[in-house]
Amino acid sequence: MTKVFPSPAALAAAAGTHVGTGEWISVDQDRIDMFADATGDHQWIHTSPERAADGPFGATIAHGYLTLSLVPALVREVYRTEGVAMAVNYGLNKVRFIHPVRVGSRIRASVDLVSADQVAGGYQVVSRVTVEIEGAEKPACVAETVARVSG
Repeated sequence: MTKVFPSPAALAAAAGTHVGTGEWISVDQDRIDMFADATGDHQWIHTSPERAADGPFGATIAHGYLTLSLVPALVREVYRTEGVAMAVNYGLNKVRFIHPVRVGSRIRASVDLVSADQVAGGYQVVSRVTVEIEGAEKPACVAETVARVSG
């Protein structure tokens, strides 16, 4: 269930807590191929199921940056903040791609609010987003995201 913060100030007050874990989404070959087309990264480990079957992962895998690009959608499954006039992606402090996402896998986000500092017009919110893979011991990705949120 998606957690709802009633305001940016309520979101900021939750700094230092685990917000929750979202719903699973599937990573299929069509999604991988569309990402390859959008980025021009057609490396065979992503786009050639026949060749990848004999490769190191036994199947195609999602691009690491595809996994990272899904973070906003995955986080929307975890929480939302009402009363936001504007929210912008301010960047990333750290990203690690820990485990490959094989085609057909399901992933979800687990979100911890690391900090929320007041800045001109709102808050700078740092979150640790762990992208889990269903059935895997290790996460696909851990990213420390930074957003600016104003009310």
